[in-house]
Amino acid sequence: MECTINWAPGMGMAFVAETGSGHTLVMDGAPDGGGRNLAPRPMETVLAGTGGCTAYDVVLILKRGRHDVRGCQVQVKADRAETDPKVFTKIHMHFIVTGRGLPQTAVERAVQLSHEKYCSASIMLGKTAEITTSVEILEG
Repeated sequence: MECTINWAPGMGMAFVAETGSGHTLVMDGAPDGGGRNLAPRPMETVLAGTGGCTAYDVVLILKRGRHDVRGCQVQVKADRAETDPKVFTKIHMHFIVTGRGLPQTAVERAVQLSHEKYCSASIMLGKTAEITTSVEILEG
């Protein structure tokens, strides 16, 4: 995996990442750091990527188990250290999974497998942060 990040000097503290899969992602800083608030902060993209990684796993695990999953939302809230490096110290992920007849045990197991075995991002962040999860299942 590879990625190239280029600073966009005409945009303050904005950076454009070009991924190995051919996609671009713009990041920016807060105004008090020279940014213009035009895009997510780099650490926000880390958090969003982690949420996307685990949501992907949960949906895939449920589909492979032949469960009728129709939606998956992950609400991620994180605390960071007060001093540099301001690593994540606590992360809570609330999963709202929608489907027909989804067993609570299957959804909880999918979340557990993601966080213990498959989601590289959450496993990596778990080295500095206490990660907790909760699950809500909606019929639909």
